Amino acid sequence: MSELAKNNKMMQVLDWAYDKSLNGLPGTLSAEELGDSYLNKNGGIAIKACDSLVNWQVGKCATSGFLTGLGGIITLPVAIPANISSVIYVQMRMIAAVAHIGGYDINDDKVKTLVYMCLTGNAAVDMAKDCGIKIGVKLTQSAIQKISFETIKRINKAVGFRLITKFGEKGIFNLGKAIPVIGGIIGGGVDLASTKVIGKISKKVFVN
Repeated sequence: MSELAKNNKMMQVLDWAYDKSLNGLPGTLSAEELGDSYLNKNGGIAIKACDSLVNWQVGKCATSGFLTGLGGIITLPVAIPANISSVIYVQMRMIAAVAHIGGYDINDDKVKTLVYMCLTGNAAVDMAKDCGIKIGVKLTQSAIQKISFETIKRINKAVGFRLITKFGEKGIFNLGKAIPVIGGIIGGGVDLASTKVIGKISKKVFVN
C-alpha cells in the first residue's frame, strides 16, 4: 500500500471520529454537550472547565472496560482494530470539547484541522510552527479564517503520517495484529501519558 493510500485511510478514520464526536455515539454526549457540561460545572470559566474535563477524561479512560462498550457500536469506513478506533474517538471528542469550551465553532473545517493537529500531541507544536501558527497564543476567529486551504492540506497530511507512525502500520491496516506501541489499550485503558499531553496541547491551542 502506498504512503498516500495509507494517509487517505487514516484521514477517513479521523473524519469518521470527528463526525461521531460532533453528533455523539449512542449513550454518549457529543463534544458540544460534554464541553457545556463542564462549563456549567465550573461557573463558565473556560480554563477551569478545560482542566476539569481533561482530568476526568484521563481518569475515566484508565478505567477497565471503559472502551469495551464502544466496540459494539463502532462501524468504521476502513479496517482498523476496535481498540485503536475507540482511542481515536475518545481523544478526538475530548479535543473538540476543549475547542468548544474555548468558544470555537467545531463545525468549522479549519477548527477541525486544528483538532486533528492536537491529536498528535507534542508533534503538534512543530506542525503548527511549520505552518506559521504559534501554539500557546489563542487564535482569534479572524486568524483562523486566514488559514489557507493549502495550509489545511499540509496539516492534515502531516497529521495522517504522524498517526500512522504512532499506531504502527500493521496495527492500523491489519485487524487482529498486536500493536506494541499501544498494546495496553487492549485491556480497556487508554495510553494515559499521551492523553494528558493531548489535553495539555488542546488547552494551549484553544483556551489559553
